[in-house]
Amino acid sequence: MSADPQTTLLALSPLDGRYAGKVDALRPIFSEFGLIKARVKVEVEWLLALADEPAIAELPPFSAAAAARLRALAQDLSVADAARVKQIERTTNHDVKAVEYLIKERLKDDAELGPALEFVHFACTSEDINNLSYALMLNQARQDVLLPKLDELIQKLRAMAHAHAALPMLSRTHGQTASPTTVGKEIANVVARLQRQGETLAGALMPGKINGAVGNYNAHVAAYPDIDWAAFSQRFVTSLGLDWQPYTTQIEPHDGIAEVCDAQRRIDTVCIDLCRDVWGYISLGYFKQAVKAGEVGSSTMPHKVNPIDFENAEGNFGIANALFEHFAAKLPISRWQRDLTDSTVLRALGTAFGHALIGFDALLRGLGKLSANPERLAADLDAAWEVLAEAVQTVMRRHGLPNPYEQLKALTRGQGINEASMREFIASLELPEADKQRLLAMTPGSYVGLAEKLAREI
Repeated sequence: MSADPQTTLLALSPLDGRYAGKVDALRPIFSEFGLIKARVKVEVEWLLALADEPAIAELPPFSAAAAARLRALAQDLSVADAARVKQIERTTNHDVKAVEYLIKERLKDDAELGPALEFVHFACTSEDINNLSYALMLNQARQDVLLPKLDELIQKLRAMAHAHAALPMLSRTHGQTASPTTVGKEIANVVARLQRQGETLAGALMPGKINGAVGNYNAHVAAYPDIDWAAFSQRFVTSLGLDWQPYTTQIEPHDGIAEVCDAQRRIDTVCIDLCRDVWGYISLGYFKQAVKAGEVGSSTMPHKVNPIDFENAEGNFGIANALFEHFAAKLPISRWQRDLTDSTVLRALGTAFGHALIGFDALLRGLGKLSANPERLAADLDAAWEVLAEAVQTVMRRHGLPNPYEQLKALTRGQGINEASMREFIASLELPEADKQRLLAMTPGSYVGLAEKLAREI
């Protein structure tokens, strides 16, 4: 369904232009075609549910063949069918009514389905169809595209955490030298964060409603007062794999969509944090990047191998998050029983998830080009003997030596400390011999605590 090259050159959005091929997985879900297809599915399933209700005598149950024909209408909906809906909409000036008319158009000549025409969209307001359609679209995008892509990223990072679990690295808190860690442990931190947010995204409930013009089943009760419409609505919504929302105005309040957007936004934020850290580590020389033949890093500086994948990922996650933040803040707000501001905003859901998907792919591509640089890592550690001050003063505290923090502060703060001066200080301390020898044997590269163990356990 991707656009041809000439079309992409004229696209207003980069998702349909420069990045068109990178978001193909989302195009059938969030495109106008995807929305129309979801609407047809909801309308068809509602008609089938009504036909299965014994109290609706005017709509007898459909045969298995007729039910299959109905479901095929939704399942096999083509781009040409969607174009017909848009053609009808030019007359109706109403997108959901156009879907209703398409279904009626396709059923009118069917001997069994034709008599059911007036039960298409029965007692529904447009929002009954729309909220369920968007919920289905979000569920599909989450399950088929976003969570698998997140899992791919987590697996890549976990493999890196294990591979570099024991590779020591100088930490930097506030940009200053700090207690050493390992490359693998720093990556493990990201894995743990993404796993937690991924569980939140996967577990977020996706509510749906089908209860009429203002959420009270007014028309339903007027036509069939003896049916338990709330129970009917619950059965129908849950049959679609959604969570039933019993209390609404005309619109489902969109809190569930906001929760999904917030969860994805937090995932993107963790990824932005990772992109910026890796960018910095590349700048320090802790990572090297694989060079791609023919690729140019700068139009004027031939030597450059820029961290472009991490920059691209950061930028796309940022665009996505700007939209997710707006969705989460705006969609749960609607004036009185309904205003239409959500309609145009919901249509941009695919844009946000599209930029997030591009971000994932760019981040994965960048990670795939990295290789650690042990020599550069070791050089920084060897130049930072002052980081052992924490270990020395903590052992001094254990054994009750006077003013340990203050002594180490005087020795190390703002002063150049090397291996010799640090060991000379340790040797002068009145410590038990075993502890003194342990400190004397310590190097910045060996002072990593449980970092290796933590990295391997992720």
